[in-house]
Amino acid sequence: MPISDAVFKAYDIRGTVPEQIHEQFAYALGVALAKMAQDAKVNTLVVGYDGRLSSPALSKALQEGLTDSGINTVDLGCVPTPLVYFAAHTLKTGSGVAITGSHNPSNYNGFKMMMAGKTLFGEQVQTLKSLMQAAQAHGTPNAVPQGQKGKTQAYAPLADYVGRIVGDIKLKRGMKIAIDCGNGVGGIAAGTLFRALGCEVVELFCEVDGRFPNHHPDPADPDNLQDLIHTVQNTDCELGLAFDGDADRLGVVTKSGEIIWPDRQLILYARDVLSRVPGATIIFDVKCSRHVGQAIQDAGGTPLMWQTGHSMIKAKLQETGAPLAGEMSGHTFFKERWFGFDDGLYTGARLLEIVSASQNPSEVLEALPKGVSTPELKLHMQEGQPHALIAKLQAQGQFAGATDVIKIDGVRAEYQDGFGLARASNTTPVVVLRFEGDNEQALARIQAQFRHELQSLAPDAQLPF
Repeated sequence: MPISDAVFKAYDIRGTVPEQIHEQFAYALGVALAKMAQDAKVNTLVVGYDGRLSSPALSKALQEGLTDSGINTVDLGCVPTPLVYFAAHTLKTGSGVAITGSHNPSNYNGFKMMMAGKTLFGEQVQTLKSLMQAAQAHGTPNAVPQGQKGKTQAYAPLADYVGRIVGDIKLKRGMKIAIDCGNGVGGIAAGTLFRALGCEVVELFCEVDGRFPNHHPDPADPDNLQDLIHTVQNTDCELGLAFDGDADRLGVVTKSGEIIWPDRQLILYARDVLSRVPGATIIFDVKCSRHVGQAIQDAGGTPLMWQTGHSMIKAKLQETGAPLAGEMSGHTFFKERWFGFDDGLYTGARLLEIVSASQNPSEVLEALPKGVSTPELKLHMQEGQPHALIAKLQAQGQFAGATDVIKIDGVRAEYQDGFGLARASNTTPVVVLRFEGDNEQALARIQAQFRHELQSLAPDAQLPF
């Protein structure tokens, strides 16, 4: 079965099962990762997987590819992605694979990978593709002699993970919260963690089920938060926390049913971190509200806008030594008091630590600055078209009245009273659009300008606004 080019994405590997991702693919990936590990002088990788039906078999095949090539594995079993990163850090390998389809539909699966302390993305993902395709074309024997094969040992990281968080994070008071894991793998850890922190927990859809029978595990879509909102509004829960399919992203809802989007959450975390690390750089992605940069500045920090994507943000965090980073999708990265990887469960714990100081946590969250904004809007196109359109927009777009046009990732035009963004997704063939204004008029004007520019470059495009 030929190895599909389409699964090698900008941030990780992802595709449909069994058409694109299957056991032979996972084995071949294990062999390619072994080659990369040997070059990096790494001898052990940790491997964990999410609750999807295809994940156990993919994990087994991947580990066989690694061990047949002389690399040891630590088998974590079924765990949230952050626990794979945690084990890689605490076991000092700095290397591992989380087998997960993240928030994709149930027929998808994929691989998030790190090697020698760095996330594999972009060029490194393409290197893996080349290694796998070359091995397939030439039938290169990979197996090392029996005596040199790698060994597999099992490790259950949950108790150590919860212990490490509880040892550091102290709530000012016990809270009653609702959590919604959307039948994703977060259900293995979330209830245990928040109870250990002293919370009373109402659980929604915390039974791991790779078919996701209740709603899709993606807190970026408001539809998926309705059950949680209903529970918080109709019980004595103070807040609701939601997690995506592999629990590396967090959604938050208040008592009144307001969704606190991740860029507003980031303002709360930034103020807290900057109270201990004054003047620090805080990183956020191009999709975030203008209020984020302003709030970081107001709190005495240095705002740094960067490209969207968990891998890009992680790399920038490492490069700058920043204590905190976050992106609009819900990935938040704490380096202060933690390890610098994206972890929805840990982020939830940090949120509770801050708001537990108040008798009315919802009030604290709802007071965070916000503009009038659109959700993430998607212009669906054919494969290859989004990047071509954005390249044209970068070269030819006219944004009269803009105070700045930022092109680090798509086009973000800044105005005195708002911003507009158009960028090509690195995971699906869509142009992602987002708009924010100080009021409805500003929002409408900025949208009209972007509409004019996009229609002049792509007259046939069915714009979503």
